[in-house]
Amino acid sequence: MNLLHGVGDFFSLDIGTNSMRIVQLSGNSQHGWVLQKFAYVPIDEKLTGDSSDLGRKRLGEAIMGAVNQAGIKTKNIAIGLPANKTFTSIVETETLPDKELVKAFKYEIDKYVPMPMSEAKADFVILGPSPNDPAKTEVLVSSIAKEYAESTMELVEKTGFNIIAMEPEPLAMARSLAIPGAMDATMVVDFGAKSTDLVIVYKGQPRLVRSIPGGFESLNKTLAGGLDVREDQSSQFLLKFGLAEDKLDGQVFKILGHSLELYASELTKSVRFFQTKYLNGKVGGIVLSGYASRIPLFAEYIEARTNVPTMKGNPWQSVRVTTEQQQVLAPVASEFAVVIGLSERSND
Repeated sequence: MNLLHGVGDFFSLDIGTNSMRIVQLSGNSQHGWVLQKFAYVPIDEKLTGDSSDLGRKRLGEAIMGAVNQAGIKTKNIAIGLPANKTFTSIVETETLPDKELVKAFKYEIDKYVPMPMSEAKADFVILGPSPNDPAKTEVLVSSIAKEYAESTMELVEKTGFNIIAMEPEPLAMARSLAIPGAMDATMVVDFGAKSTDLVIVYKGQPRLVRSIPGGFESLNKTLAGGLDVREDQSSQFLLKFGLAEDKLDGQVFKILGHSLELYASELTKSVRFFQTKYLNGKVGGIVLSGYASRIPLFAEYIEARTNVPTMKGNPWQSVRVTTEQQQVLAPVASEFAVVIGLSERSND
């Protein structure tokens, strides 16, 4: 099992808070990708949080059902790891020939992992010369608690699949949503149900990875309390009217004002941190995913607060799909950023 590497014929699995997504692509990054198989299966949030033997058995059965629904035959699988379960950072080290650097870094990786190596699984990828200092090489390091990794492997392998790669969800998300060929840096932001994942991509590589507590559920809970309605009702208001100040007497915008300001402030801090570290770098765009791409006027709000051009992301931008596939995917297409990114790992 590799935390960051893995190639060959495989499909990808992304288990979210209340849905499961499966994708199998053919092709490559040079010539483009083609959607072969896919599945989208709603699941109960209680199921993903149930760590009992019965709960894990039911989740395994749900995975099998989704794979069968997609019609996938290969047993090789790449899975996403939640950002709150992983630690990812970009570090600089002395530039050496690739083979020597790989050998040397294996011995010093423990310096960059925030737990004893006996309790962790860790992997690294050499990104290349630092944009800041050509004499330095940047390395992406990612780690996860061994107990969680082994528990996840056991769950998936009991269903008969072979895990060839486990990758932090923010890295996969950035792969599918980053703007191809962008000269400036791009901040990719996924506003999830419980947290917000953020990755800044510069010169084709991730340069900053963050996970911010709080997501759609906390925003919706604040709105439900302010409007004195059930959370399912406030969710409908938020997804239908968004931040429009001429709808519902502007109450949604007013009630969420403080929460939104805190959220925008975190994005602004990340932009400043990146531009302080990479003196010649500039964040030229923000790409929104998840609920951030579904809430009306959210992109406009973020652009106004950060002064960075902001747009809704399209995880399918490099994937060819048929008309029939488009029709089936239309209601949920924006939720596939992580699983498509996992599937766009190089097969070359």
